[in-house]
Amino acid sequence: MKSFDLVVVGGGPGGYVAAIRAAQLGMSVAVVEAEDLGGVCLNWGCIPTKALLKSAELIDKIKQADKYGITVSDYSFDLDKIVQRSRQVASNLNKGISHLLKKNNISVISGTATLLGNGKLSIAATASSKNKVSDKVQAKHIIIATGANPRSIPGLEPDGKSIWSARDAMTPKNLPKSLLVMGAGAIGMEFASFYNSLGVKVTVVEALNYVLPVEDEEISDFAAKAFTKRGIVIKLDTKVLKIERHKGGLTVHLNSGQNSAEADQQLKVECMISAVGVVGNTQSLGLENTAIELENSFIKVDQWQATHEANVYAIGDVAGAPCLAHKASHEGIICVEKIHGLEHVHPLSKDLIPGCTYGSPQVASVGLTENKALAAGHTLKVGRFPLSASGMAVASGDTEGLIKTIFDADTGELLGAHLIGADVTELIQGFVVAKNMETTEQELMDTVFAHPSISEAMHESVLDAYTRAIHI
Repeated sequence: MKSFDLVVVGGGPGGYVAAIRAAQLGMSVAVVEAEDLGGVCLNWGCIPTKALLKSAELIDKIKQADKYGITVSDYSFDLDKIVQRSRQVASNLNKGISHLLKKNNISVISGTATLLGNGKLSIAATASSKNKVSDKVQAKHIIIATGANPRSIPGLEPDGKSIWSARDAMTPKNLPKSLLVMGAGAIGMEFASFYNSLGVKVTVVEALNYVLPVEDEEISDFAAKAFTKRGIVIKLDTKVLKIERHKGGLTVHLNSGQNSAEADQQLKVECMISAVGVVGNTQSLGLENTAIELENSFIKVDQWQATHEANVYAIGDVAGAPCLAHKASHEGIICVEKIHGLEHVHPLSKDLIPGCTYGSPQVASVGLTENKALAAGHTLKVGRFPLSASGMAVASGDTEGLIKTIFDADTGELLGAHLIGADVTELIQGFVVAKNMETTEQELMDTVFAHPSISEAMHESVLDAYTRAIHI
């Protein structure tokens, strides 16, 4: 039986990062992965969807070419090539992860792991495993990083034909004329944006009252108006009751709490994408052989990612929300450094985790929303700056957007920042760094921002919170 200082179960953005950091600290490490290194994020999530959205962005720019003084008499796109590029991007990065693990002398074990207790794991070979024989390993420490899978609603399970999972939506064989997206979170709105850019008639159904419900309410409202302006139909406070399959697509029965006259709607579409959240991947892990506890399908952990089982930890999506790749990676590093006994290791504050939604427009945020800041008892100063007042945004032709900043009126602490517009997923990191360094409003106001740049809007938003904005 092989022994390791650390065995990481799952080779996604949490697992492989934890493994590399452990190897850097001199630990002997193995990663057990049942499918592809890089996990859902690299292979079927974050990365390939952004490749698809880049193609959609170019299509949108071509549609607007005339306003830049460029005449495009005709254009077309090849769906197969768009999908192939997305898959190739994922494949290239997958190979990169394999190289990184090899470079750091990390053993990669292909198969599924089951915890047996007392640091022992059994590894069962899968159809894609290089090793075809089951094995057992011993570990001083175990990190579970198995991620999550899309939540499935009874009666609305994806079939790969008329009801698509996220994987199906990333690899369409044909472009539907009409599409229903169930769920207006980040995943749902990204797919809605992508297919809308390709000319599909898209309807989004959300059971809650806002698109992107985790975002600041003002930003959610802005986003809903922007998506509606693009031609996406959004039905809030609406649930899918049932579906009827027929030749050519689906009849979807909807119930809306907004208007009693719309209580029983019917919508005919060719396809539907289910994007209604995720559940932790804990099946077949052998948790019954341990003291590990679950809560709403996710593994319960403390601030250092430790479970109730000695020397067993959980990171990333399987350890609960927010289900974000960068959160998983950071948890992996914190967990490993705490195991190794490094000093000055700090638990992860969820207020410092940025959230990003890609598509058109982009949305990005960090920290408290205005409503949550008020509920927490803060007296607020709130600043807003529209991108329509930004010289660089006007020059670029991307004026649809808003930068919103929220400060504690008594201390000047930056409580939250909420952005919507072109490329704001790149801008948000400035506010993340500011929050991490506990920057005050004065330091942000004293900072010199380059001109011309969209980032100047960040500065103006801070100034506006203190009635000092120059350009509005």
